Amino acid sequence: MDYENRMDTLISLLAQAGHTFKPWLGEISLTIVACSLIIFGSDINHFLRRLLSGKNIFIRTSAFILVNSFGYGLLLIKVSPWLTQQLSTIPSQWMFISVITTFIVIGLWAQKTRHY
Repeated sequence: MDYENRMDTLISLLAQAGHTFKPWLGEISLTIVACSLIIFGSDINHFLRRLLSGKNIFIRTSAFILVNSFGYGLLLIKVSPWLTQQLSTIPSQWMFISVITTFIVIGLWAQKTRHY
Protein backbone atom coordinates (compact mmCIF):
# COMPACT_ATOMS: atom_id res chain seq x y z
CA MET A 1 0.00 0.00 0.00
CA ASP A 2 1.49 3.31 -0.98
CA TYR A 3 1.54 6.54 0.98
CA GLU A 4 -1.44 8.10 -0.83
CA ASN A 5 -3.69 5.11 -0.12
CA ARG A 6 -2.70 5.13 3.54
CA MET A 7 -3.50 8.83 3.81
CA ASP A 8 -6.87 8.31 2.10
CA THR A 9 -7.63 5.49 4.54
CA LEU A 10 -6.60 7.63 7.52
CA ILE A 11 -8.69 10.58 6.34
CA SER A 12 -11.65 8.28 5.79
CA LEU A 13 -11.34 6.84 9.31
CA LEU A 14 -11.04 10.32 10.82
CA ALA A 15 -14.08 11.49 8.83
CA GLN A 16 -16.12 8.52 10.09
CA ALA A 17 -15.03 9.15 13.68
CA GLY A 18 -15.80 12.86 13.34
CA HIS A 19 -19.17 12.12 11.80
CA THR A 20 -20.16 10.13 14.90
CA PHE A 21 -19.68 13.31 16.97
CA LYS A 22 -22.10 15.40 14.85
CA PRO A 23 -25.33 14.37 16.68
CA TRP A 24 -23.66 15.08 20.04
CA LEU A 25 -22.22 18.54 19.31
CA GLY A 26 -24.65 20.26 21.71
CA GLU A 27 -23.59 18.03 24.59
CA ILE A 28 -19.92 18.28 23.63
CA SER A 29 -20.15 22.09 23.55
CA LEU A 30 -21.90 22.20 26.91
CA THR A 31 -19.21 19.97 28.39
CA ILE A 32 -16.39 22.11 26.99
CA VAL A 33 -17.94 25.30 28.39
CA ALA A 34 -18.70 23.67 31.76
CA CYS A 35 -15.17 22.28 32.10
CA SER A 36 -13.72 25.67 31.18
CA LEU A 37 -15.89 27.36 33.80
CA ILE A 38 -14.77 24.84 36.41
CA ILE A 39 -11.13 25.55 35.63
CA PHE A 40 -11.42 29.33 35.36
CA GLY A 41 -14.24 29.81 37.88
CA SER A 42 -11.96 29.74 40.89
CA ASP A 43 -9.71 32.35 39.27
CA ILE A 44 -12.72 34.54 38.50
CA ASN A 45 -14.04 34.15 42.05
CA HIS A 46 -10.60 34.90 43.51
CA PHE A 47 -10.37 38.06 41.39
CA LEU A 48 -13.88 39.08 42.46
CA ARG A 49 -13.02 38.42 46.11
CA ARG A 50 -9.95 40.66 45.87
CA LEU A 51 -11.91 43.34 44.00
CA LEU A 52 -14.66 43.42 46.61
CA SER A 53 -12.58 42.97 49.75
CA GLY A 54 -13.49 45.57 52.32
CA LYS A 55 -16.92 46.15 50.81
CA ASN A 56 -20.20 45.64 52.61
CA ILE A 57 -21.17 41.98 53.13
CA PHE A 58 -24.41 42.58 51.21
CA ILE A 59 -22.45 43.79 48.18
CA ARG A 60 -19.99 40.87 48.37
CA THR A 61 -22.79 38.31 48.76
CA SER A 62 -24.85 39.85 45.95
CA ALA A 63 -21.87 39.88 43.61
CA PHE A 64 -21.09 36.26 44.46
CA ILE A 65 -24.67 35.20 43.76
CA LEU A 66 -24.86 37.21 40.51
CA VAL A 67 -21.58 35.90 39.14
CA ASN A 68 -21.87 32.27 40.25
CA SER A 69 -25.51 31.58 39.51
CA PHE A 70 -26.57 34.04 36.86
CA GLY A 71 -23.21 34.83 35.25
CA TYR A 72 -21.99 31.27 34.86
CA GLY A 73 -25.48 30.08 33.95
CA LEU A 74 -25.77 32.77 31.29
CA LEU A 75 -22.38 31.80 29.89
CA LEU A 76 -23.47 28.16 29.67
CA ILE A 77 -26.74 29.07 27.97
CA LYS A 78 -25.27 31.57 25.50
CA VAL A 79 -21.82 30.20 24.73
CA SER A 80 -22.78 26.52 24.32
CA PRO A 81 -25.08 27.05 21.28
CA TRP A 82 -22.52 29.40 19.73
CA LEU A 83 -19.80 26.80 20.23
CA THR A 84 -22.08 24.11 18.77
CA GLN A 85 -22.53 26.25 15.68
CA GLN A 86 -18.78 26.81 15.39
CA LEU A 87 -18.01 23.12 15.82
CA SER A 88 -20.57 22.19 13.18
CA THR A 89 -18.56 24.11 10.58
CA ILE A 90 -15.50 21.91 11.11
CA PRO A 91 -15.14 19.24 8.42
CA SER A 92 -15.79 15.72 9.70
CA GLN A 93 -12.19 14.58 9.21
CA TRP A 94 -11.05 17.33 11.60
CA MET A 95 -13.94 17.03 14.06
CA PHE A 96 -12.56 14.01 15.90
CA ILE A 97 -9.09 15.52 16.24
CA SER A 98 -10.48 18.91 17.31
CA VAL A 99 -12.77 17.55 20.02
CA ILE A 100 -10.22 15.10 21.43
CA THR A 101 -7.48 17.74 21.39
CA THR A 102 -9.77 20.24 23.14
CA PHE A 103 -10.49 17.80 25.97
CA ILE A 104 -6.80 16.87 26.26
CA VAL A 105 -5.87 20.56 26.52
CA ILE A 106 -8.58 21.15 29.13
CA GLY A 107 -7.38 18.11 31.07
CA LEU A 108 -3.75 19.21 30.93
CA TRP A 109 -4.71 22.73 32.00
CA ALA A 110 -6.74 21.33 34.89
CA GLN A 111 -3.81 19.14 35.91
CA LYS A 112 -1.44 22.09 35.71
CA THR A 113 -3.67 24.31 37.82
CA ARG A 114 -4.59 21.42 40.17
CA HIS A 115 -8.29 21.34 39.25
CA TYR A 116 -8.52 17.56 39.19
